[in-house]
Amino acid sequence: MNVRPLVKIMFAAAALSSAFIPAGCQNSGAKAPGPAGLPEVAVVEMKPERVAITTELPGRISAFLIAEVRPQVSGIVQQRLFREGSDVKAGEVLYRIDPATYQAAWESAKAQLARAEANIAAIRVRAERYGELVEIKAVSRQEYDDAAAALKQAEAEIAAGKAAVETARINLGYTRVIAPIAGRIGKSLVTVGALVTAGQGMPMATVQQIDPVYVDVTQSSAVLLQLQKAMASGALRRDRANRARVRLILEDDSPYPLEGTLQFQDVTVDQTTGSYILRIVFPNPKRVLLPGMFVRAVLEEGVSEQALLVPQQGVSRDPKGNPLALIVDAENKVQPRRLTLVRTIGDKWLVSDGLSAGDRVIVEGMQKVRPGAAVQAVPFAEAAGAPGKTAAPAAAKAN
Repeated sequence: MNVRPLVKIMFAAAALSSAFIPAGCQNSGAKAPGPAGLPEVAVVEMKPERVAITTELPGRISAFLIAEVRPQVSGIVQQRLFREGSDVKAGEVLYRIDPATYQAAWESAKAQLARAEANIAAIRVRAERYGELVEIKAVSRQEYDDAAAALKQAEAEIAAGKAAVETARINLGYTRVIAPIAGRIGKSLVTVGALVTAGQGMPMATVQQIDPVYVDVTQSSAVLLQLQKAMASGALRRDRANRARVRLILEDDSPYPLEGTLQFQDVTVDQTTGSYILRIVFPNPKRVLLPGMFVRAVLEEGVSEQALLVPQQGVSRDPKGNPLALIVDAENKVQPRRLTLVRTIGDKWLVSDGLSAGDRVIVEGMQKVRPGAAVQAVPFAEAAGAPGKTAAPAAAKAN
């Protein structure tokens, strides 16, 4: 029997066995992998800040003064003496009405006055003479009384004549229609040759003073109550002059360069809307602001010296809509906090309750943690790609 092939097979099997044995021993002696590392979250430490509390309110511009030009006398318009859309001065002549009939009435009134003044001389002399004669009984008392009454009647006619002259003079002056105020005049609603009547309903033109201008905005009465409580508690304060400064944002979202001042707030709340009117005065030297223009007023309500601001991405909502935040406590464990939000300031929430100075609020990594879990906290400024660094100009009330 040839055993060489069998021996070769046995040696090959032994070689294969020796190759597999060390590998199996090495695997059996290896250590198990260690536990997974702690999840990393980005946090922001709450620090009190000095913050100006502002509210953005929609409003419209109205003229500081408005005067509708109407005729005081009736007649035909002979001239229009202004350019539409130009600035006019108070007392400047705008229109001329045909003065012929009023000139004639004035002359007639002066003539009647002159006649009355001419007659009174003889009547006064007669009354004085009869006064002397009645003392010596040269004339009767009745004749003297008639002379005295004639004198008083003549004096009354003179007074009436003077009043008629003055009335005719005023009416003649009204044929020159003047600007009642200084400002910018709009389009003319009458043309040369048109008939106008005294006290007509339609104005001939309108003059508006637009430097300065009013900005009328509406604010909720609930916000007013919150503001008053914050002032009373000392959470907010005004400047030394106790005047609220106001900035303006135009329709194209560009800021108006000049600041305005709050002039007054209405004393009545609208029952249908629950809001009241605020009137703000803005200088308008370049006539940029025009009546009827829509604007947004940013009203500075006060200054909070110890405000806590949390980034908006650090605030979430529970199923009921209540705002929540997750903080990292001293033991590096996650704890939930229910917040009371006042409003947004830029890209942050102003918090009135739920957080304290020194709390570390999680703003990134909330999805991979749960309350009570241990985490590794890193400052938000060092986290890569930290969003939300640009502050928005608007400030809205939180729900």
